[in-house]
Amino acid sequence: MEHIYKHKKKLIYLGILPAFLLYLGFVIVPIFISARYSLVEWNGFSPPAFVGLENYAEMFGNNVFWRSLKNNMVVVLASVLGQVPIGFLLALLVNQKIKGRHFFRTIIFMPVVISAVIISLVWSMVYNYNFGLLNNILNFVGLESWVQNWLSNPDIAMFSVAAVIIWQFVGLYFIIFLAALQTVPDEILEAAKIDGAQGWKRTLYITIPLVKDSILASIVLCISGSLKTFALIYVMTNGGPSHATEVMAIHMYDNTFNGMKFGYGSAVSIFIVVFGIVLVTIVRNLFARFEN
Repeated sequence: MEHIYKHKKKLIYLGILPAFLLYLGFVIVPIFISARYSLVEWNGFSPPAFVGLENYAEMFGNNVFWRSLKNNMVVVLASVLGQVPIGFLLALLVNQKIKGRHFFRTIIFMPVVISAVIISLVWSMVYNYNFGLLNNILNFVGLESWVQNWLSNPDIAMFSVAAVIIWQFVGLYFIIFLAALQTVPDEILEAAKIDGAQGWKRTLYITIPLVKDSILASIVLCISGSLKTFALIYVMTNGGPSHATEVMAIHMYDNTFNGMKFGYGSAVSIFIVVFGIVLVTIVRNLFARFEN
């Protein structure tokens, strides 16, 4: 019996090995390479010159970097407070035995598989000041005072972009929660119903505790995805106007490939990794405290 167990264990490790090697080669090793480049000054052509922590000092002294960090936090909060609750509510609705639920599953998930470039172009037209759908609707219903330059106004541009990010990825968390809800035993829900737990009480005290692991995983995915968001914002606004929508990934890209500051760009990338680990650790600790 022990021999069979050891054999199965070896097969499991063998099955994991290809994925682990790919993850090691395309994720872990590049992080260490970036960490090494973050300590040098290099334009991509001349020999790298060791400068220690000067790139990090320059980064922390750069007002544009702090603006990009602030914008990233807007995206993180919008994703965690928007995508996760909306995805969960949609999953609760579609999990009911309603007519056309398979159609709704497809429609809600569809934006996730559409190219970020296509989504950016479509929403740029929706937000267009002169002929955009949003302003036309506002004019049609008599709300002319609400008409805005949605992507050109520095005060609201970041929130306009964040709304698109919520719309794009809410379907991912909808699917995660829908799968989790379908694992909740019907017997537990029926017992709660008999005990008088109805509606939101049953959801709050029965359903949510049973799917808390999926909620934590979704929040972690939200944080990691928000910190590396790039393509959608780059196509819609290129970080403008006046860095109003510039996030850390765009800041890194601009300095690395346009400014030819590979050491500085590597420092920003390492900060993104460390900052993401810190945020995820905080979230995990908060969940652990609530469990206790």
